[in-house]
Amino acid sequence: MLSDQPRVDRGTMTTYAVSGATTVRATKPLIPSLKSTRYDASINEHSSRMGVSADLVRAVIQVESAFNPSAVSTKGAMGLMQLMPATARELGVTNPFEPDQNIRGGVTYLKRLLDRYDHKVELALAAYNAGMGNVEKYGDVPPFKETRNYVKKITGAAPSAPSNAIYKWMEVVDGKPVARYSNKPPESGAYEVVSSRR
Repeated sequence: MLSDQPRVDRGTMTTYAVSGATTVRATKPLIPSLKSTRYDASINEHSSRMGVSADLVRAVIQVESAFNPSAVSTKGAMGLMQLMPATARELGVTNPFEPDQNIRGGVTYLKRLLDRYDHKVELALAAYNAGMGNVEKYGDVPPFKETRNYVKKITGAAPSAPSNAIYKWMEVVDGKPVARYSNKPPESGAYEVVSSRR
């Protein structure tokens, strides 16, 4: 569950702005010497194409690598969105340290996870961190401290999802592209949120 209020049972939580994001905050600060704005065009392009919230992508990058394109984890994850070598290869990322390729691959993978878990952000993030097998095994966010902290860092201070969002996507009807609108996202494919009120 996402909320714009801190959880009563969790005490106070320090949150930090995610550079360029208006709807998401994170519990891990951005390292001031690293600039995230240089990646905005790539984040916006790939997020829009895949129908994933650009703010969510920014929050994932901030928590994963603090916008350091050269980051390498102890487990071998690489680049801005910390892609594992096998995942990078599967997604056609030939150079995970090249920011645009890494963001494209990371957003594509995040979209797959969101689709797999019916757009339940916490489950998609848990799978991004701990793997799909662990989410399936436990049927929820796995009971690993690292994964629970990871999900909390990204969603802990995020505002609630709009209850009356309007989604837009394109379909081909009689050979012509037609815009479709609904209060639910399409089951597959790219879409964008064109209107939402809290």
